[in-house]
Amino acid sequence: MKIALFPKIQNDESKKLALQVIEFLSKNGVSVVVEDDKASELGMPSFSSTDPQSIDILITMGGDGSILRIAHQYSDLNAAILGINLGHLGFMADVQISEIIPCLEDLLNGSYTIQERTMIDGKSNQGDCFFAINDCVLHRARNPSLVEIAIYVDDLLLNNFEADGVILATSTGSTAYSLAAGGPILSPEIDAFVLTPICPHTISYRPIVINPKQDIRIEYVSKNQPIEFVTDGLQHFEMSPGDHVILKKSSKTFKLVNLKRIDYFSTLRHKLGWSGKLR
Repeated sequence: MKIALFPKIQNDESKKLALQVIEFLSKNGVSVVVEDDKASELGMPSFSSTDPQSIDILITMGGDGSILRIAHQYSDLNAAILGINLGHLGFMADVQISEIIPCLEDLLNGSYTIQERTMIDGKSNQGDCFFAINDCVLHRARNPSLVEIAIYVDDLLLNNFEADGVILATSTGSTAYSLAAGGPILSPEIDAFVLTPICPHTISYRPIVINPKQDIRIEYVSKNQPIEFVTDGLQHFEMSPGDHVILKKSSKTFKLVNLKRIDYFSTLRHKLGWSGKLR
């Protein structure tokens, strides 16, 4: 097995954890390569020194943002990602520091599945192409007031509304910005999109779950300043009045290692601080 490690080593503790991961994997016969700018400091071969298609698993150390960064940076790779959580709130990076070694043992013993999650592909009328694992966000940016947005589903008008913006999230992204904006949590196995308005002027505008087989067109209707379109918090471009984007289900999937010892609903309870009693 060959594993590519993308660690954080900004302090002694995180560097120590990265070295522990490398030592454990190497002792168990795993070939390890490390993100280029950190490889020499950790005394390991660099990611660029190997054939990227020979890599079986990517391991990130950080949070969900680290996973998204690597998935975008190496979008041509087919390897699944396992995330070790060094932060606080992480739904994809769900391996906790105290569980690193047991989880790595499970990985090497084959006690896991590869979860293939729905992604978004999109294109603007200006020719910008993009994809998203979590969400696509249209936001009013520099405009001091609400902006008018039109939403079409398979060329049928869903609604015109005034708001700070709108979020189109996958099931994976339903626990990110969409959740903060009042959207529902979708179990990651669900093949669906959720469209969530951001601070709409009328409270009757509610989030709606949409079949991902339908194309979604979002048009900027207002004659105001340009607004911002962002995918996964990483790719940005402006939309001027009259511009639109078309969003659809990607032919690719986002592959995440799902360790059998980790329970998604337990993660929800822990991360969201749910206080219900377990009986």
